[in-house]
Order: sequence, then structure tokens, then C-alpha cells
Amino acid sequence: MQQRFLKNNLYYLSYVNIYYKLILLDKKEKKKSKRQVVEEEVSSVENVEAKTVPVDNVARQIQEGVTVGQLASQLGELKSTELIMSLMKIGVMANVNQSLDYETLAGIADQFDFEPIRQLTLEDKILAEIEEEDDPDDLMPRAPVVTIMGHVDHGKTSLLDAIRDTNVIDTEAGNITQHIGAYYVESDNGNLVFLDTPGHAAFTAMRARGAQVTDMVVLVVAADDGVMPQTIEAIDHAKASGVPIIVAVNKIDVTNANPDRVKQQLMGHELSPEEWGGSTVFVEISALEGTGVEDLLEMLLLEAELLELRSNPNRHARGTIIEAKLDRGRGVAATVLVQDGTLKIGDSFIAGIYSGRVRAMINDQNKHLKAVGPSTPVEVLGFSGVPEAGDRFNVVSSEADARKISAKRQGEHRQSQLSPNSQVSLDSLFDKIRTAEIKELNVIIKGDAQGSVQAISDELLKLGAGEVEVNIIRAAVGGITEADILLAVASNAIVVGFNVRPTTEAMKLSTQENTDVRTYSIIYELISEIRAAMEGLLDPEVKEVVVGRAVVRETFKVPRAGTIAGSYVSFGSVNYNYPVRVLRDSVLIYEGKIESLRRFKDDVSQVAINYECGIGISDFDDVRVDDTLECYTLESVNRTLSS
Repeated sequence: MQQRFLKNNLYYLSYVNIYYKLILLDKKEKKKSKRQVVEEEVSSVENVEAKTVPVDNVARQIQEGVTVGQLASQLGELKSTELIMSLMKIGVMANVNQSLDYETLAGIADQFDFEPIRQLTLEDKILAEIEEEDDPDDLMPRAPVVTIMGHVDHGKTSLLDAIRDTNVIDTEAGNITQHIGAYYVESDNGNLVFLDTPGHAAFTAMRARGAQVTDMVVLVVAADDGVMPQTIEAIDHAKASGVPIIVAVNKIDVTNANPDRVKQQLMGHELSPEEWGGSTVFVEISALEGTGVEDLLEMLLLEAELLELRSNPNRHARGTIIEAKLDRGRGVAATVLVQDGTLKIGDSFIAGIYSGRVRAMINDQNKHLKAVGPSTPVEVLGFSGVPEAGDRFNVVSSEADARKISAKRQGEHRQSQLSPNSQVSLDSLFDKIRTAEIKELNVIIKGDAQGSVQAISDELLKLGAGEVEVNIIRAAVGGITEADILLAVASNAIVVGFNVRPTTEAMKLSTQENTDVRTYSIIYELISEIRAAMEGLLDPEVKEVVVGRAVVRETFKVPRAGTIAGSYVSFGSVNYNYPVRVLRDSVLIYEGKIESLRRFKDDVSQVAINYECGIGISDFDDVRVDDTLECYTLESVNRTLSS
């Protein structure tokens, strides 16, 4: 009975396939009668198990995307019908002209003795070229990248100021660095690059990114204050990056300075001085007086020699985004640390989900450069959008390739943003509380020690008041695992970790399920972020909103008025009072204001969608057919913690 059932199903599937094959027959097959085709297919079904497929003894490679007919031909004396029957057995209905993906090929690879090969996308091919290892003979010495870390007010910026021999302290707000700065410093014995990480606990994530691109860390500790909470935080980030740590004991000129106490405290964090039998270099300095600064530079350069830092300057540049912003006058400006190759004016690049072309490069001395080599930080203009700090920056062969990769990545990014299985996140907590969508915040806590886990639990429970309560689903010691993510998905919770990190599998699952996972090294930072969300203490954010787009269909030269763009409004409405930008092939060309807006002979203040109009742009006559004119406005909206 079971054999008859299976045989009947096989006949049914075969006839379904025959139906599609009759529709898609090529010219050669069409010469046969439909009856002949049916007879051939039925015969193949009855005899498929009795036949032996002749294949070569040596496995061959088959590229993804091959059609059924092509595969049969490449495998030797094999009929397409036999291959179709094998595909049907694994649940794939195919005809001779259908392309086969990698997964389908893998399903029949063992049966026909071949190796399926994935078809590389354009992005795969370009990134493979980018990541190709350099010939050792092409490598040359490069300057070390040094990150300065430490507790607020322990003298990080004062030290950098002494090294650069410039005064940047007075330009800071509240004496706390606003952004990660990158500076190239030349000395008599060699050159160095310094990353100045923020000293305030609120900028922990920026400090972590600084450690990821560095070759070594200078940990600044005040001789009078000693080890503080943010000192420990900096140590954790430096250790996580796996780079050498050199301790600069600052403020040795003050009356209550006690360098030995600092050394004793740091021994508790596995930083033992060389003079005490350890392996950590300690340098006593006074940043204000300049004492010991030269000794510190010598130790950094000596450490760099031991690291044997080398790179290839004769290749496409690649590096990391240190900081990025939208400058109203210049467009997107991003600080790029070039780590390999040489970056030149005119180079096309991809950075995160955005592409661009290098229009200008400016160093920390405000000098415009035409080319920069490895271990050089520069501000780059020419991005199509604002990348995120930590994004990889890669030069590609052509602007077209960069745009294709950017379009693909942006599509993937939009798709992930539209994922239907969105869970509770700390970023959206405030909005949900305000609109009364939730009455309870579910939290999973993981930490490195029971004492810290208990302390965090107690503090979070204190935050619950009246309308919104904090519900701790789980609190335990250990790293963040897949089980924690699954529990968070099931309970609609967020996951917070203290001095622990998620496993690779847990991170993949959290991304897939869009579950919020946040890690901290300072307890009060964890508490303050959740409190800020619950109480709505975040300042409003100014966001740009596109209100209208018009496509240029014709241009006209008008005496005393310049070039007028005959345009069709394709989205929203064009408003005379709003600023306008000119986009050409999705690249920003100009940004300014509308000088004239007309419908026929009448001046108007606004033109709605699906209407034509004439637009004159102030101080800009290079408008062309197919350009996009985009009107926008700035709105103040409530910030989320991710902004």
C-alpha cells in the first residue's frame, strides 16, 4: 500500500513537471509531439531507479546559477529528465531552463559526485580583493596609533596638549572632549597618531570604538586621585582590545601626589610595574609642566618597534570611521583613520551603508591634502550619507561599484528595520511609556559577579514607580548566551550585561530577533540610561524631514534670472520658504534656497505633487536635466537613546 502511494505521488509530480515543461519547451523540443514528450517522461519515471548514472570518478566543481540542462551536460551522459527526477525527490520542481541555487546543488551533489560553488556577488568579489593579504615585500613601517584613556579630569587632554604643543583645552565644553579626535604628531625619534577618547562615563561606547583601532593604550591616572571607576572601565576596554598598555602617572607635581599608591592599586587590575617585577611600563609625568612627556614618547616608540607595525601604502586605501557629522556648509564630514594603502582625492569608496567620492581631505592642522598614507587621520568630504563611528572605510575601483554595494547594503538595512518581529528595546522605551503602550519593563540581567548582579537588580527595582514597573525576569552570573536571547524574545524583555559580553551565537540571534542587548562597565551608567528613558530626560533631537522632491525635465536660460529648472513634483510639495538641495545620481551637488518658484507666469509659494513648475535656485546655475531638487525642513523630535 505504501509503495503504491509513493509511486502514485511520483507519477503525480512527474505529470505536474510535464505540464510546465510543455509550456517552457525550447524550439528543438517543440518539434516533438506532446504525446512523445509524455511517453518519454512516464518512461523515465518507471525506470529512473533501475538506471545507473554515469559520472566521472573525480568530483568536478559546478557554479551556482547553472540551469538544469547545463548541469546535465556538464555531468556527462545524463539526461535532463533524470536530473529533474532527482530534484523532485528533494522537493524541487524544476524544468530544463531553470537556474539552480547553491542550496539545491548541495542537495544532489553527493548523488552526482560534484562540488557546488557559490556564485560571488559584486560585493563579495570587491571585498575579497580589498581583504586580500599583501605580499610581505610590499609592507613598510607605519606610525603607531595610540589611544589615550583615563578618568575624567585626570589630565588626558592636558597630556595630548603637551604632546601636540597646541592648546585645545580651552575649546572644550566643560573640559570634556566632545568627540573622538585623531591627531598626527611628529617627533624627533618618530611619528605617532593619537586618538583622544572622551573622559566622561556617558561616552563609554565612543571609548570602546577608540580601542578597536589602536595599537597601544596610554592609561592616564592622576597621582593624587588614584584609580577611579572610569579608570577601571578604561582598563577593561584596553584589555578587551588586546593591545599593550602604558600607564602615565600624571600630576606628580601636586603636593599630595603618591605614584606608589597608584602602582599598588593598578596591581589589583593585573597592571604590575616593571620595576616591581611586572611587565607594564609606568611613566611619571606632569602634563602641565611638561615633565616626563619626552620619556613617554620614547617608551611609545620603543613599544612600536617591538610590535613591528607595517602596512602596504601601494594599494587601495582602507581604514575606519572615527567620527562623522553633517556639516550644514560642507555636507557630510567624517574623520577617517587610513590604516592601509594611500587615500587620494577622487577615490571612490564605500563606508558602512554609504558610498562616496573623496572631494577634500583636511588634517588636524586644517591643511588640505591630496594624498595620505597609512596611519594618517583626515577629515574626508564626499559621503552620500552619515556613516557610523566604527564603520569600515574601503576604496573601490569605480564609483559605480561603490553605489551598487551601497544600494545593496541600504536595502538590507531597510529590510532589517522593517522586520516584523520587533521586540522591546531600551531605545524605544520612553516612547512606549509615554503612549501607555507598556506598563512593565522586563529585564534580563547578566553580570561577572553575584555582588554586581544583586546591586544592579536592587537599583533597577527602585526605578519602578506607579504607572511603570521594572520586572526582572532573570538575574545571573555569566556571559550572555542564546538561552538568554530566547528568554528575552519569549518574555518581551531587554538584556543588560555588566562586564560580560554576548557570545557570537547570541549576538547573531539577537540581531535576527531584533532583541536589544546592552553591555556596561559602570553600574551608574546602566541605571542612569534606563532612568533617563523612563523620565524622559533626553534632550530633543533636530531631525531633517524631506517635504518634497521635483525632477528636472528641462532647463531654460532666463536673462537676469539665470537658469530655471522646468520640473515635475514627484513627491510631497515644493515650498518656496524651505531650503533646497540638488542631487545628481543621488550625490549632493548643491544646497541653498529657492530664489523663484512659478506656475506658468505666476509666482507661487508652493507647488503640490504631480504638478509642473519652474524653479530658480539662488547662486546656482549648473542644474541639469534629471537632477532631483529636494526641499526639506528641520523638526524637533524626542530623542531615543540610540540617537
